[in-house]
Amino acid sequence: MNEPESLSEPLAQTEFVGTFRLFSRFSFWIQLFFGAVSGIVLLFAMLGRNMSEQTNSAGIGFGVVLAIVGLLLLSFRIFWDFRYRLLGRLLHAENSQVYPSKEHITRTLRIGLISSLVGVLIAFVASEETVGLVLAKTLSQPQALAAYTPENVIRSLDIFVMLANVNLIGAHFFGAVTSLSLLNWVEE
Repeated sequence: MNEPESLSEPLAQTEFVGTFRLFSRFSFWIQLFFGAVSGIVLLFAMLGRNMSEQTNSAGIGFGVVLAIVGLLLLSFRIFWDFRYRLLGRLLHAENSQVYPSKEHITRTLRIGLISSLVGVLIAFVASEETVGLVLAKTLSQPQALAAYTPENVIRSLDIFVMLANVNLIGAHFFGAVTSLSLLNWVEE
């Protein structure tokens, strides 16, 4: 399929416009859902943590910080998906003067892809760190003994942080897939 260098009327009237709008809408809502779930779970984890209590769980604090960074990056990505929707509307416009160029669409999709991949990396590192900490706590518990040491008890906070990070991986994954699919379509 030979496509012009800029998106003009022939490309704007193809199925690309419909696909672009559908993908951007789907990605926006999926990421918004996963982001809301991650935000709520992370909020529960942070509010459930007794700030006056001294624990030796510095690793969980790092996992929370990475989850917040991942959530902020997801917020940017959701905003960027909204921008995809606006691009889709421009492509659907009757006036060919407002059509964005192929380079503009490609650059926009690449920024979305890069932000999603960085988000996946941050959420993956946070998940690995949290799972490693929970595993270390589990392994440090004596088997068949009911010894209580506060720093080795697995709290719901640990699981909440892990759940938030796993949801962030899913949200950023959907964003990356959307950007990569649309980018591949534009560059064909």
